[in-house]
Amino acid sequence: MIDSDVGARLQPLAVEAVSAGRRLLLPGGELTSEVVDTAVEHDDFGVPAIVVATLESGEKVRMATGSTVQAEAAEELAQIVTDEGSPEALIAHVAAVHPDSLRVQELAERLTRGVNFKSGSNLQDIRDLAMTLYVDLSDSASALMVCDLLTDQPFDGNFGRWNLIESCLALAAHLTRNHLTENDGAASRAAAYSAALRTADDAETDPLKAKLAAAVRQRQLNEPNLYDREIARSAGNPSAEKDWRGLRLTVLLYLRAHGGSETLSAEALERRISHELLAIRALGGKASTSG
Repeated sequence: MIDSDVGARLQPLAVEAVSAGRRLLLPGGELTSEVVDTAVEHDDFGVPAIVVATLESGEKVRMATGSTVQAEAAEELAQIVTDEGSPEALIAHVAAVHPDSLRVQELAERLTRGVNFKSGSNLQDIRDLAMTLYVDLSDSASALMVCDLLTDQPFDGNFGRWNLIESCLALAAHLTRNHLTENDGAASRAAAYSAALRTADDAETDPLKAKLAAAVRQRQLNEPNLYDREIARSAGNPSAEKDWRGLRLTVLLYLRAHGGSETLSAEALERRISHELLAIRALGGKASTSG
């Protein structure tokens, strides 16, 4: 049986985030071992399929991408003082799962000082943290928990603030559809997020203004800006291309959560979202080493 002190320090970790220096719970669930190196094996279509971790003993452990393993949490993050069940505690937990991600640590460091849901910068950091966890680190479980910090926030007429909440609702709808099962209530949860996302659509009470707003919204749904020119121009600059593709992904997630449009079906959007995720993740390493 695994030592109780070690067990208390274990946290779920996305396989894609496993790196040298992390201690993993080994198959069998009794011992942990430090990782000294990792490599990625691709399937026949060129998609990352297996992460191979080389342990301090020389043994190799093969792990499927998209899955999670148990790893010991970083000690310094375990020392963050937060109230159990608070937004700050959840963010500290997520940061402990990804100690090697500088972006996660940067966002978490700001947010664990205290989350203010009226602060636009705090909402931006929460949205960015959720996107980083899912898009860059393939940690859908943590991303959904972070999204849920905002998904119950009401529409208050401030569209600048709402756009950030809306992004979390769109991502949460995608995560529940694609990464939860029916036993987890995937369909009903996704529908609830989508319904909440459309709250602002019915905010206008004046009949004429509401009709005009609906026409504008439908045109935006049918002819969305997907940043095609910007992405084409950024070819050869991985960091810039990744940023533009991130904006495109945000639009696609919104369109899918809204139910698609007259020109883009739900099925077409699912395909485009999957393609965009692969493209952004492929750019990840190049973007971090460019410049």
